[in-house]
Amino acid sequence: MIAVCYSSLVLLLTVLVIDHSFLPSAESLELPPRRNEKVIKAVESNLLGLFGLKSRPVPGRRTPIPGYMLDLYKRLDRDPEFISPYAQAKGKGIVSANTVRSFYHDDVETGSDCDERTCVRIWFNVSTIPDGEIMAASELRVFKDVYDIVAATPTEQAKKDGQNNIKKNHYKHRLEIHEIMQAPSKDSECIARLIDTKIVDTRNSSWESFDVHPAVLKWRKRPSYNYGIEVRIVSDSPSISTTSHVRLRRSTDIDEQQWQIQRPLLVTYTDDGRGPKSRTSRSTNARRRKARKRRRRKKKGNKNECKRHVLYVDFGDVGWNDWIVAPPGYNAYFCRGECPFPMGQHLNSTHHAVMQTLVHSVDPTAVPKACCVPSDLSAISMLYLDELDKVVLKNYQDMVVEGCGCR
Repeated sequence: MIAVCYSSLVLLLTVLVIDHSFLPSAESLELPPRRNEKVIKAVESNLLGLFGLKSRPVPGRRTPIPGYMLDLYKRLDRDPEFISPYAQAKGKGIVSANTVRSFYHDDVETGSDCDERTCVRIWFNVSTIPDGEIMAASELRVFKDVYDIVAATPTEQAKKDGQNNIKKNHYKHRLEIHEIMQAPSKDSECIARLIDTKIVDTRNSSWESFDVHPAVLKWRKRPSYNYGIEVRIVSDSPSISTTSHVRLRRSTDIDEQQWQIQRPLLVTYTDDGRGPKSRTSRSTNARRRKARKRRRRKKKGNKNECKRHVLYVDFGDVGWNDWIVAPPGYNAYFCRGECPFPMGQHLNSTHHAVMQTLVHSVDPTAVPKACCVPSDLSAISMLYLDELDKVVLKNYQDMVVEGCGCR
């Protein structure tokens, strides 16, 4: 895996050199236009395959990026060890998840058994989740706004009475999430099962999360049984609604931009099998990175010896900034330098490399010198729009050179 990723990064550097004069020596590597275009397409295809994409995404002009996905990316960027609370399955401990997707809903027609004031039916298309990925968790995120019970009272006398008689439980309402098992028809009513419920306090604004994993699992296995979700508000208040207090429907006084920020959001957590095997390995890698940083500060030696060099990959330079939301680029680094004999410990060499260098020093024609290559690589998180215009947050392994060694 290290060799594959490093080769891809070298190819990407080649594209930058040929197409954008990334290095001072770019003029000597210039190719004919047709040859140049073929190389760029080949490299792009190689890297898209590395990212698990079949083709280059072409996003729509106004594809909204949910604030939750941006916040999650920033959290992962600050703390690579962070795992979302919903990547933890109940009773099963931590479940591996290296891919997060968000979905907006389509409205489903409601019948007489679903009062628009306290009930809404929504549908999510989850068919874009690749079959090869394993579901770890799924959550429905619903925004609740502040509910001013006094302001909602119609008369001045009622307001005074309300101020004197408000109880804490007047601010608390129950939200129920039901999976629709049978869609309503002319001859039958909607049949649904309760999959999660929660008491919410409307004295402050916040997002509420509900576990809808059982429903999403079934929809993936049997798409024809995806009839959507029914959300119900159970409250004694006659004025609470699905448009103003719990954002389940768009009200007439909310513009498009605000609705995109506050509308319901389905978030799925999956594992494509390319991530680290366990949290233990991630913690171990973090300790190793800290140790390498300490060694780099301490070591002194030949400037031409094997070591890490700066290589910043700018996605804008290869024309990918239209579908990659974040980051705009990243420090990939690369390895370059000599592996002299005898080798010092700071060169992070293997026993085989030491023996190979020893033989080469005796007979240069017998074996080549040991090479300066990445000895350890780390991951980065990317937030992007996929081929179907869905927002995806993914953790990609082996993208950043953390250490170099003679091998």
